[in-house]
Amino acid sequence: MNLEIPHKFTPLINQAQQVAREVFRPISRKYDRAEHAYPRELDMFASIMDGMNEGSGDGGAGAGSLARAGDEDGSGNRNGTNMKTVLGLTELCWGDVGLALSIPRQGLGNSAIAAVANEEQLARLGKTWAAMAITEPGAGSDSASIRTTATRDGDDYIINGEKIYVTAGERADAVVVWASLDRSRGRAAIKSFVVEKGTPGMTVERLEKKLGIRASDTAAIRFDNCRVPAANLLGDPEISVDKGFAGAMQTFDNTRPVVAGMAIGIARAALDQTYALLEKYGQPLTYRAQTWTQTAAERELQLLEAEWDAARLLTLKAAWMADNGLPNSREASMAKAKAGRVGNQVTLRCVELCGSLGYSEVELLEKWARDSKILDIFEGTQQIQLLIIARRLLGKSSAELK
Repeated sequence: MNLEIPHKFTPLINQAQQVAREVFRPISRKYDRAEHAYPRELDMFASIMDGMNEGSGDGGAGAGSLARAGDEDGSGNRNGTNMKTVLGLTELCWGDVGLALSIPRQGLGNSAIAAVANEEQLARLGKTWAAMAITEPGAGSDSASIRTTATRDGDDYIINGEKIYVTAGERADAVVVWASLDRSRGRAAIKSFVVEKGTPGMTVERLEKKLGIRASDTAAIRFDNCRVPAANLLGDPEISVDKGFAGAMQTFDNTRPVVAGMAIGIARAALDQTYALLEKYGQPLTYRAQTWTQTAAERELQLLEAEWDAARLLTLKAAWMADNGLPNSREASMAKAKAGRVGNQVTLRCVELCGSLGYSEVELLEKWARDSKILDIFEGTQQIQLLIIARRLLGKSSAELK
């Protein structure tokens, strides 16, 4: 693995940096205060993103399928959609995480479509702005405990249940819903369905008020005898005990490095701003001095930067593995666990180091501290990631290690 960023992504990174600096940062506080207000400024940027994604096959902020990611002959080294997505979102989240999650047609549900949809579904649904609905009132990190059901009825499935904390649930054109075909069959029966906005029986019950990422709408959605075409079931409709719900879980192998990249972006923003404030007030950061001659703030920041760089490299490795068709479940969880924790640690510590400037709304540091917490929670909490890593390292199943 080459640890340098591929040169072909330089234009993407530069463009994302410019958007973060010139578009996101100036309106960041505005939409933090105006929770649930739709950021109209993003419409033009979404059109630019559509042009950037044209022909890439990723369909949005989601990463590409593991099965489709490698070179055609199975050899060589590829840096593709997964790496591009991670690098782009890292820069955008340097600007604002909530706004990055609000870009039209770049929803997390697009990751599920890219990961497990067949070619016909990709052609039909790939350009749809899709949210992702997994969490329920009684099922959060344990996705296997999902109670929402999907019952076959002729050429349709009838979905019943409730989903909460659906990012972009009200704004998106469709929602990818995780539901069980037969609850007696356990996790093997869990499938994902694309439910388009306006489908009878699907109701947005409320929008949540949140600690952070307030620019992003977070919805609770109810499904009451919601009829969905069978063709909107993503992947294989057969219940396979051997495979479990590997197809559905592959979505996480794609999205966890993406969320890790978001945490890296917001942590970098906090570090950069803290460096700038310390230099402004006569404490410039230098790497030349010995540790015992540095100020406490300098020493602390260098330790935080080391943690940040470790998280960044883990994330790039997980994305690179996905692009090259390598199973990356363990590495995806490692990246998510490390980056989620580091993002929260860095932003909170930067608030403390900057004192009153960090705690007040004069700077964005306090906002980044609030925004960063969700990145350690959604797409699998810190505790769940550590459990997955332990299972992979010890060769244990979910039944053997709970």
